[in-house]
Amino acid sequence: MKSLKSLCISLSRAETEKEVIDLLKEWGYWDDSSAWRYYGDNENNFATIGNQQSAPDSALVEKIVNSVDAMLMRECLRRGIDPEGDEAPPTTEDALEEFFGIRHGMLTNLLPKKRRELAENIMIVATGKKSNPNYSIIDKGEGQTPKKMSETFLSLTKSNKLRIPFVQGKFNMGGTGALQFCGKHNLQLIISRRDPQIVKIEGNDGTSDYWGFTVIRRVDPEKGMKSSTFKYLAPHGNIPMFKAKSLPLLPGEYPNPWGQHLEWGTFIKLYEYQLVGLKTAVYFDLYYRLAVLVPNIALPILLVERRRGYTAQAYDIVLSGLSVRLEEDKYRNIEDGFPSSATLKVKGQEMKLQIFVFKPGKETHYKTRKEGIIFTVNGQAHGFIHDSFFTRKSVGMSYLADSLLIIADCTKFSGRTREDLFMNSRDRLREGELKKEIEEKIAELIKKHQGLRELKERRRREEIEGKIGDAKPLVKVIEKVIKNSPTLSKLFVEGVKITNPFNLAPAGVKEEIFKGKQFKQFPTYFELTKEFTIHKPKHCPQNQRFRVQFETDAENNYFARARDLYPGEFKLFLDKTEVEDKDYTLNLWNGIANLTVSLPEDCKVGDLLEYVAEVNDISRVNPFLIEFYVIVDPPVQKKSGKPGKRIQPPGEEGEKRKKPSAFDIPNIIPVKKDEWDKYGFDEESALKVMDSGENGYDFYINMDNIYLLTEIKGRFKTDPKILEAQYKYGMVLIGMSLLKELKEKEEESIYEKVYEITKAISPVLLPMIATLGTLEEE
Repeated sequence: MKSLKSLCISLSRAETEKEVIDLLKEWGYWDDSSAWRYYGDNENNFATIGNQQSAPDSALVEKIVNSVDAMLMRECLRRGIDPEGDEAPPTTEDALEEFFGIRHGMLTNLLPKKRRELAENIMIVATGKKSNPNYSIIDKGEGQTPKKMSETFLSLTKSNKLRIPFVQGKFNMGGTGALQFCGKHNLQLIISRRDPQIVKIEGNDGTSDYWGFTVIRRVDPEKGMKSSTFKYLAPHGNIPMFKAKSLPLLPGEYPNPWGQHLEWGTFIKLYEYQLVGLKTAVYFDLYYRLAVLVPNIALPILLVERRRGYTAQAYDIVLSGLSVRLEEDKYRNIEDGFPSSATLKVKGQEMKLQIFVFKPGKETHYKTRKEGIIFTVNGQAHGFIHDSFFTRKSVGMSYLADSLLIIADCTKFSGRTREDLFMNSRDRLREGELKKEIEEKIAELIKKHQGLRELKERRRREEIEGKIGDAKPLVKVIEKVIKNSPTLSKLFVEGVKITNPFNLAPAGVKEEIFKGKQFKQFPTYFELTKEFTIHKPKHCPQNQRFRVQFETDAENNYFARARDLYPGEFKLFLDKTEVEDKDYTLNLWNGIANLTVSLPEDCKVGDLLEYVAEVNDISRVNPFLIEFYVIVDPPVQKKSGKPGKRIQPPGEEGEKRKKPSAFDIPNIIPVKKDEWDKYGFDEESALKVMDSGENGYDFYINMDNIYLLTEIKGRFKTDPKILEAQYKYGMVLIGMSLLKELKEKEEESIYEKVYEITKAISPVLLPMIATLGTLEEE
């Protein structure tokens, strides 16, 4: 017998767009334009909906966030609390602690069994074909009445959550970003019923006892329209509805997608969802990816696999976010001493950083898209910077780029700053001065981070030890080539020298300060390594920043660890006023905390500034108060970068003439085919440059380059060793020339450009050497 309930259940069980369309045609809805209503009651809604997330995984996260919000709202409303009132929890963490008993709102404080129990409230279920799956997002949250669905799920611009402090989904797009990734017709099913306990408190709106359902579709441009539009099923302008105590919408035992009943909440099905590259079983790639996109998810999610053809011990997995995974796997996968913490202030906005370094090869299932920096707000990723950032000249961490991961918590940013930094889609950063300044601050912090510098040198030693032969023959060849060429002599006027490839002592570091020290969760002292008193203040030029150094026995993550571990708090005061509108960075590593501060904009030469650093935590009755003074010196002249006047030799023969500094000969490491993956090589790659520190370089040369091998095979009368030497020395000279040129232009992506240019040159290098040298004047 035909009924709206049977149609709803049939739509929930449809596994292709064709099945959905056939069902709607059978009911006479598909081709009846009067049965459909514009999404958001806006005919031009494609301009908004089509400009959402640029990737299907990020769009899926919006659905997850909405389900988490629905759970938080359910508990709030069940208690009779006005979500916008003064009694509502002020933050997500407070709501989690008050409503779910999660200490400090951190999932790391729950045992796995408890996390799984909570995860039963929110599920993502994969059904249909392996190659073309559907994903259902199911939650037991507040649910909506049929009457309210057009104002909530199907709204675009209404401020449903804007004034609710403890929820995350405040951009009012209703999770519409997922629509463009749903099959050809962008079909999506929504089924919902209001939680009966909430109905008892707030009253019945006439549809509160009903299930409501609708299908969203994309309609091609009609006559006179420039773009498509999205509509939803609403015969006579109303959401289809029916009464039922429960519906069979929850998954049964594998491989049955259906079996258990849902009594209230929301069921959303994304038909033929295009999760490119993530279509394996949900407990593999999708699990790893979502953990990155929601590093500190508020509530756990159950990922359920119900597509046929898989064999596993379990067909579901609890998603608790990247932070929980990192904490549980810390001792197996994270380098000793990490995570490290740091605090940055940019334009008066505080950002807390957690710096993770994976042990070699352990980053695979954590950095799913080579993320380097993940920017989060309330535990959800809002933007990323690729880990190639760490290979920049200004950062100098090429040897750690694959292993480094920074989680930058921007929750304390003001609303305006968030808007300036993050796109509304919450998956991209806006280009501009704010992003540039943040990158510069993080680059400086990472470059000077003592723990990272030491680890980089250790990794480099392990990498190249035994691979570098005697550098003297190479130096002799290079010197001979340069000496015999006036052009090269002019280009490399500095000359050449050999550097020690294993110089592990970074400048200015006093290792004895932290050797053998036992670090504590709560420090017993926090003091300056050098006093700067009113009579002997620190000097700082008016146009520069200054740095002071503290010694402590606090552990590395003291300032940025999880809330449940009671992190320390740092404040800086200038003349008894907290420094809010100026920038500073604080970096703690192995007992040394470096504080870098910008001078006030209105300071004058000769001003004596009184600073007080305050360090406090839950263990202290009184905070540490560290006083120091800074005097403003005249500004220093910045180098123009232009060549100065040539220094003439003092004597006739120039015996005392000043010699320019030498150009370091790079360390040459040959790479064979079995190591291509390690260095990101393919058959056409030629040269990869990595920063070895102190203006030195390591050159990794692909000795199984396809063009080199082709020349060796084709020129059988020439000794292969000669061809290999020509190729190697040629690449070294080209690489040195490119580095010199790009450094003078102050290019940031020097190493990437060297890689690309040498790859383009490699096909012609040996033929050019062989043929041009034999040319004669006609």
